[in-house]
Amino acid sequence: MNVSTYKSKTFILEILAVLLAVLFLAPFYLVLTNSVKTLKEILLDAASFPQLFHWSNYSDVWKVIDFPQAFFNSLQITVFSVIFIVLFSSMAAYQIVRRPTKFNSFVFLLLVAAMIIPFQSLMLQLVRITSLLELRGELYGIVACYLGFGMPLSVFLFHGFIKTVPLELEEAARVDGSNPYGVFFRIVFPLLMPIMVTVVILNTLWIWNDYLLPVLIIGGNKDLTTLPLAVTKFFGQYTKKWDLALAGLVMAITPILLFFLVLQKYIVEGVTAGSVKG
Repeated sequence: MNVSTYKSKTFILEILAVLLAVLFLAPFYLVLTNSVKTLKEILLDAASFPQLFHWSNYSDVWKVIDFPQAFFNSLQITVFSVIFIVLFSSMAAYQIVRRPTKFNSFVFLLLVAAMIIPFQSLMLQLVRITSLLELRGELYGIVACYLGFGMPLSVFLFHGFIKTVPLELEEAARVDGSNPYGVFFRIVFPLLMPIMVTVVILNTLWIWNDYLLPVLIIGGNKDLTTLPLAVTKFFGQYTKKWDLALAGLVMAITPILLFFLVLQKYIVEGVTAGSVKG
């Protein structure tokens, strides 16, 4: 590498990268440090480093929001939603790619177009339809909603990846006597693993941290309260318990943050693999 080129360009880019990293890490610093302060300390100086660590904030949050129950609710909603999104999206994408009829092409166009529609523009209609179908306040109701909103991007990703799967493998399976379902689940589905991991990670991050859809669909059903909904208990009309809310926020994002850090490299690999012939 040319030394002068490194000093004039690479060094500047490294400095900019460090500044951007500090900028993005600043919110994490504020959340972590303020989660172990008292409310008075937060109000006096939110940016200061805590002089005394009040770990009791975390134990208080554990009791107040019934953390194990909220964690279990978030977990089961996320797991069921992601399983159905992966299953139905991969099957739909396979059908669209292998049978490119006008109807299937139109369905794919609708799914791609759905990705650009803001969720806020559908809120009122969503509430009316889910109420009419008696989906509100039910586990299967919110899972069905996540399936509907998660399928467009997932089908798009699977669609690009399935084009890279050789047709010869499927033809060989048919010659051996496999029916269409056997060809898909025994031959094609295992080959989708790279893009499947990407779909799982993206949808898990979104569903675990989502607040708006649960507050609309779950409503007042306390038995299904998720972690984002539980944390809002610390904010009332006249009181705002920032010390407990920030501790609860740390407890809520820690599992999904670890999940992302462990599997983040598969996001780039999966998207890159799916874009080869997409």
